[in-house]
Amino acid sequence: MTHVTDQDRVLIFDTTLRDGEQSPGATMTHTEKLEIAEMLDEMGVDIIEAGFPIASEGDFKAVSEIAKRAQNSRICGLARANFADIDRCWEAVKHAEKNRIHTFIGTSPLHRAIPNLTQDEMAEKIHETVSHARNLCDNVQWSPMDATRTEWDYLCRVIEIAIKAGATTINIPDTVGYTAPAESADLIRRLIETVPGADDVIFATHCHNDLGMATANSLAAVAGGARQIECTINGLGERAGNTALEEVVMAMKTRHDIMPWRTGIDTTKIMAISRRVATVSGFNVQFNKAIVGKNAFAHESGIHQDGMLKNRENFEIMRPEDIGLSGTSLPLGKHSGRAALRDKLEHLGYEVGDNQLKDIFVRFKELADRKKEVFDDDVIALMRSGENAEQDHLQLVSMKVICGTGGPAEATVEMEIDGKDVSATAHGDGPVDASFKAIRALHPNEAHLQLYQVHAVTEGTDAQATVSVRLEEDGMIATGESANTDTVVASAKAYINALNRLIVRREKAGPGADAREISYKDLT
Repeated sequence: MTHVTDQDRVLIFDTTLRDGEQSPGATMTHTEKLEIAEMLDEMGVDIIEAGFPIASEGDFKAVSEIAKRAQNSRICGLARANFADIDRCWEAVKHAEKNRIHTFIGTSPLHRAIPNLTQDEMAEKIHETVSHARNLCDNVQWSPMDATRTEWDYLCRVIEIAIKAGATTINIPDTVGYTAPAESADLIRRLIETVPGADDVIFATHCHNDLGMATANSLAAVAGGARQIECTINGLGERAGNTALEEVVMAMKTRHDIMPWRTGIDTTKIMAISRRVATVSGFNVQFNKAIVGKNAFAHESGIHQDGMLKNRENFEIMRPEDIGLSGTSLPLGKHSGRAALRDKLEHLGYEVGDNQLKDIFVRFKELADRKKEVFDDDVIALMRSGENAEQDHLQLVSMKVICGTGGPAEATVEMEIDGKDVSATAHGDGPVDASFKAIRALHPNEAHLQLYQVHAVTEGTDAQATVSVRLEEDGMIATGESANTDTVVASAKAYINALNRLIVRREKAGPGADAREISYKDLT
């Protein structure tokens, strides 16, 4: 029998490759399963449930290969309560230096009705199948599926039978995520106190997240005496998923004062495997997911950002480096303050004075009101679009564009030209063409449009569009660039910026000079 000799040690049993893969649409290829298993092995997972060997030939091959490759973890396969499943499972896991057979049967009234077995018939089946598994493998786990809805007396009876038949680990599944933390702790505690032989085995917990309490239930079970937690990366699994490995591990690490248990998990590998599992399973991690979500270490509120810049412990209870992140993120948005913007500018290499920061902050807020998140490239674009604005002869005040399938586009543009407000309306072949014609009506010129290029500097439909315009006039070439969430506005501003540079080039060149000999340095 396996005796619990270290009461502070909690074994991590990862079932991402078995229960996690059962999520509809989360099927992984053979190569992907081997890759994830290798990451779990390196991470320090105690037991890897690599699959359900009898389910398919592909699953059998994957479990067999994982068993052969494992360096640290115990490799486990799942089997129903019949000899064929158990034999097939053993054939797959026997190649591992450390192996385990995990066999199960549904013991609640609802689940007993499926095979139409009486309590006595099921009890006999449990004895026969667990004994058979133990004759093949010296490490056997047994699970009464839907344990939390099984009658108390019958649950105690079948657990005692499984222990006597040779099970070394008794797993108590909350198969439908029905229980609550206080119940979870009490159930494990009472079973250990009541069932003969309970002190000679390890009790485990397997919690589903149907009511959002899987992690809490698992930790409560450990408080009740369980010393193995079954979990998955990112909480992947049937329906609402399972207990998430990263949550229980980091909870114990962060609150060691009230959870004095330890695991062998290398937490710095958590983020890497989380992202990889998300990729191969096709299940993206929600942004606000605990520990591994995109926003878990991100702070947008100005108050929070200012507090973080002063002392990260103000708003973070764990270090992002502990899970493999390079550091905290202070995403910029409409709630961000000047302190965060200045910090971002310094990070990007811009040193600004208080007055310049004030001007940039106004334009930043205007942008943040139009898009959900302001990225680094957005800030760079803001800085570039604001360069030398006070020297511009031409400035866009406002514009309105009407376009669609009913006819030519119409643009009304209001500009300030050398301090005087003027406006014009023009029609064109599309909104950009109409806008450019309106600008030319206000500032007549013979500049030839050599280049018009648009690209998004960040992702999403609310991304800033960066527009580049190159103009040529009488041998002089000037470029303009602008960024805005509205592509047409960005286009008009880029066109105006290029015109402003042409004006400056003329002024720098003087009468009769060759403007092409003037360097960019002369203009800055």
